[in-house]
Amino acid sequence: MTISRRKFYSFCAFLLALLIWGLWSRASWRVTNLPPTATGPWVAFGDSLTEGYGASAGADYPAQLSKLLGVPIRNFGVAGETSGDGLKRITEVEAIGPRVVLLCFGGNDVLQGLPHDQMFANLSAMIDRLQARGSFVVLIGIRGAGLVGDRNAEDFKKLAREKRVQHVPNILDGLLTEPRLMSDYVHPNDAGYGRIAARLEAELRPLLEKLRPVGAKAIPSE
Repeated sequence: MTISRRKFYSFCAFLLALLIWGLWSRASWRVTNLPPTATGPWVAFGDSLTEGYGASAGADYPAQLSKLLGVPIRNFGVAGETSGDGLKRITEVEAIGPRVVLLCFGGNDVLQGLPHDQMFANLSAMIDRLQARGSFVVLIGIRGAGLVGDRNAEDFKKLAREKRVQHVPNILDGLLTEPRLMSDYVHPNDAGYGRIAARLEAELRPLLEKLRPVGAKAIPSE
């Protein structure tokens, strides 16, 4: 049985449309403030995952990422904070005009059962304020509650697309089921935070020349 030329072309057009849609859905969006106009230090802003709860001194993810990238990173993590607490505290971060902000809130919102929509509204407000200062924002995703599926995944991606920020999904992916990488059921140990730092390095190293302040020199690795 032969296929008519019209049907063949229609089929090819259908395949092409699928390919274009697939590439679009996986493509990164054009991010805001790349390069940043802010000239302050890099900042990691978040809760206990940023502070480094469960890690040895100097083994939190910002410290390990700093060594990997050769860029100083100030740690503004406070254990126990929710996204609402972060929004209240963001003036401390704004005050130093950070060039890059690694934004990681949401874990305590999930654990405390706080409103899902309010969490994303808080994150959105923080991003707006940081971008207005010229900062490049990296939105770090946190898995939602539930054994099946991740309620937060699509909303983090949607927010990242709307605000045009760099997005790293579900930062604890691959860690929670590996006891050797965890200090407790929520927080990584030194090796686990190292995994987080490695994931972030992979995302940021291709952008490093644009993110590093003009004339800045890399800090030597130990």
